[in-house]
Amino acid sequence: MSEWRERKLEDLGLLQRGRSRHRPRYDFHLFGGKYPFIQTGEVREARKYIRKFEQTYSDAGLAQSKLWPKNTLCITIAANIAELAILSFEACFPDSVLGFIPNENTDLDFVYYTLTHFQKELKHIGEGSVQDNINLGTFQDVLFPIPGLEEQKAIALVLSSLDDKIDLLHRQNTTLERMAETLFRQWFVEEAQSFKLGKIGDLIEGTFGGDWGKETPEGDFINAANCIRGTDIADLQTGLAKKIPLRFISTKKLQNIEPKNGDIIFEISGGTETQSTGRATYINDDVRSLFAHPLVFSNFCRLLRPLNSTYSFFIYLYLNYLYGQDEFFGLENGSSGIKNLNYKALIFELDYPMPSLDRVQEFNLLIAPNFSKINQNKKQIQALEKLRDNLLPKLMSGEVRVKLN
Repeated sequence: MSEWRERKLEDLGLLQRGRSRHRPRYDFHLFGGKYPFIQTGEVREARKYIRKFEQTYSDAGLAQSKLWPKNTLCITIAANIAELAILSFEACFPDSVLGFIPNENTDLDFVYYTLTHFQKELKHIGEGSVQDNINLGTFQDVLFPIPGLEEQKAIALVLSSLDDKIDLLHRQNTTLERMAETLFRQWFVEEAQSFKLGKIGDLIEGTFGGDWGKETPEGDFINAANCIRGTDIADLQTGLAKKIPLRFISTKKLQNIEPKNGDIIFEISGGTETQSTGRATYINDDVRSLFAHPLVFSNFCRLLRPLNSTYSFFIYLYLNYLYGQDEFFGLENGSSGIKNLNYKALIFELDYPMPSLDRVQEFNLLIAPNFSKINQNKKQIQALEKLRDNLLPKLMSGEVRVKLN
């Protein structure tokens, strides 16, 4: 076994801030080109690898920035401190993100898992200012225990094999979801001309508002619950939203807003930086079993309760379909910072092509196995993540050693 030594990141490779020199930063001519531009939110939302992006730079944008190579480790130092992800393509990013490229004596995956292990400590360094941040100079002074290259690779291989399996299950869930969406379009969009007009609200018993509750028990707010925020919905669609916060809800409110089998959580308020309102997720017994506490939802969301649980997947997929249509954006309003969705118009006022209820139930029977498999995969993801998270500190502390070839 190799000796572990305390090293700085700069001893292990290139460590630099991203670059975005032009002011104002969101000048129109900088964007819309072919160069991916990654921001802190996309690093936070990634699962080890950054595989998607919303924004791109033009040639002018690239000229005032820097194009980082594939397999650069991105480390956020502002807003979302110490969030980590590896580029799976060339990309630019701003100075709120550090880029790390390992040298020949350092394994990239090992550094990723080392920083993951010390993530809480790194976040703590940047706490306390108006907007949490940590500068490059501070980061350069942090020491990390590092073994020799052979042991780095051996440790990283164990953890990466688990993450690879987790990623495969996430991809399978995405495929299953897209298959259901494709079938929905074939049955209910391409054949829509033969349907009568109706309202989504015709299939719904009612809607219910959420509650953010309290951070700690207080008065009647004594019931621990996992509270779904709008930002958690995207993860819930195909994976498991691990960052859903624990809140405390009053007994009366919990009885009113705890989702039942077949309910749909629908986002009605969100930030203006990216399109967010209108995202939806279904709730059933399989989903609830993934969490240690009852599920509730914040007041940035609305619960839709179908008249019959067999309508649930149809409504869920219909909302996802409408979310991607241009006219959807006309239902949003709000000033800077927050967008609000006119969900009453979307659900109860506007007419859409609606099939017969028999056709809806037939569709549900056909695609229900897809969602059953998605939920099985979520449970397996949860188990693998627990195994990985239990192994990580043991491997990094030397409590568990990996046999070297």
